[in-house]
Amino acid sequence: MKDRRKRNDIVVSWSRFFWCTVFVVFACVFFSGFTFSTFRLLFGEVLKPVVVLKCRAPPAKAISGETPGTDSSISIREVVMLPDQALVFLNYPSPSRLFTKEDLACVFYTTSSSATKPRRFKRSPISVDASEDSGVQIVRCPFTPRGFTVSVGLKPKGRNFRAGPRHEWDSLAYEALIDRDNTTVVFVKGLNLKRERVSVASKFECVYGWDFTSPNPKFVLRSEVLSIAQEIVRCKTPLSVLSGPHRPNISNHNSVKVSVRMKGRKTLKTVARPKIRHIPDPMTRKQHEMCVCTMVRNQARFLKEWIMYHSEIGVQRWYIYDNNSDDDLDSVAESLYNSNYNVTRHAWPWVKTQEAGFAHCALRARDTCEWVGFIDVDEFIHLPTGLFLHDVVANQTQYNNNVAELRTSCYSFGPSGLRRVPAHGVMVGYTCRVAIAERHKSFVRPEALNSSLINVVHHFHLRDGFEYVNMDRGVMVINHYKYQVWEVFKEKFYRRVATYVADWQDDQNVGSKDRAPGLGTRAVEPPDWPNRFCEVTDTGLRDRVLRTFADPKTHLLPWEKGYTNNKNKTERTKAARKRKGLL
Repeated sequence: MKDRRKRNDIVVSWSRFFWCTVFVVFACVFFSGFTFSTFRLLFGEVLKPVVVLKCRAPPAKAISGETPGTDSSISIREVVMLPDQALVFLNYPSPSRLFTKEDLACVFYTTSSSATKPRRFKRSPISVDASEDSGVQIVRCPFTPRGFTVSVGLKPKGRNFRAGPRHEWDSLAYEALIDRDNTTVVFVKGLNLKRERVSVASKFECVYGWDFTSPNPKFVLRSEVLSIAQEIVRCKTPLSVLSGPHRPNISNHNSVKVSVRMKGRKTLKTVARPKIRHIPDPMTRKQHEMCVCTMVRNQARFLKEWIMYHSEIGVQRWYIYDNNSDDDLDSVAESLYNSNYNVTRHAWPWVKTQEAGFAHCALRARDTCEWVGFIDVDEFIHLPTGLFLHDVVANQTQYNNNVAELRTSCYSFGPSGLRRVPAHGVMVGYTCRVAIAERHKSFVRPEALNSSLINVVHHFHLRDGFEYVNMDRGVMVINHYKYQVWEVFKEKFYRRVATYVADWQDDQNVGSKDRAPGLGTRAVEPPDWPNRFCEVTDTGLRDRVLRTFADPKTHLLPWEKGYTNNKNKTERTKAARKRKGLL
């Protein structure tokens, strides 16, 4: 009897020890989770599981190949299939030399088990570009035939890289930025939200993690969507993502990814890694008063004229978003930068995302630019009174500090009787336009933009309390050289960059203002093309350009080959440096 009581006491003791241990473990997990995320995360967001993000991210896969001695840390991070090409994101050691087109080959091979003999062939890349992620390059490969997988290999007979996860472009989270308020702005394709309208944020949630390749992603942390509109989602960033051991870092290949899902549905595939930008002191005066954002494709031959002219009237900084150009755009941008024009080119490979690209640019420009204009390379600001941009802005804002957008009308110019590209440039060559102004483009104060970043290319939505003004056409107007000689205009048939405009060859939106009236959907030159769209002769901008830029002896302009007016060039260089605060 005495022995039985002793055994019962032992059982009770072990039972108490077991429950005490469970309590201690639970308490440790709870307080670990509390330090890992915000109070809201623990009680308002779903975490699966909390402690996973404390662990090390999955390592990058090494290459399997043929050439010994190649750095095994090089790998294909992921592949995105666009309608007419494939984007291969290639990791490489940061200290290494950047690859060029001559170093790499696109490798296509079959993987189907039903094939009698696996097929394999190689093609040269369309381009190889540096990504904004340090240690990552974007290899653009030609169209991938049905049934083939695309990879990349080193030339001439070097190592072939193992193909990475493949994502279809029509449903993908593709870019992400951490904003100054620590929210994450995610750019997504495939939600099919209504144009220019804010959607119901509570129907969606943001998803952070590493492994998004399986149907049920692992290592996942969910958070609240604060706003969602068009292709732009603003998420509440978990504190653990901002301060954890694998916080967003452009030099970390294994940094956390972010995606979006409609509640009750699958999470979108993602290649978006949130990037933390350097945020300057908000009390510091912004470096530039007027900047310009644009998105281009194969516009290198027009870039010099566009930038040199706008520099003369007051633009100080240019953000060029390159939408898969095949010409020499990068070299032209670099030469302009070396000539003291503050130009930066940004690879933006995502097709039909002009609105998203402009929102992305607005976030980047906000910290250094008081005002930002969103215009195309074939659009030139004309100030008929002879003022400069800073004068125009000062006149519009000196009596009303709430003015945050200048909406400027556009006049569309036609071929003006020309059959070949004008030698002196578009501003001098095209002098005949339609009579009625079409649409408008905007110059905005990025600080005043609505947090949803809604825009329809031509204008943004502003925060409450701010307003726009419609500019008097006698003060500021935009000359849109929209219908140029056929040699130039026909290039628009290939692909438009805008989100909501159909390809020219598609029988959709035939009545859109982005199409030439009566032209239809075929890239065939009408016999009367040189004389179309000519209702009003307008030489105002041409006259200012010739008066301001032309060499008095040769009559050449700065963007023309052979221009050597060193005196004017030196004076303009000094003026540009003075505007940048370098003198």
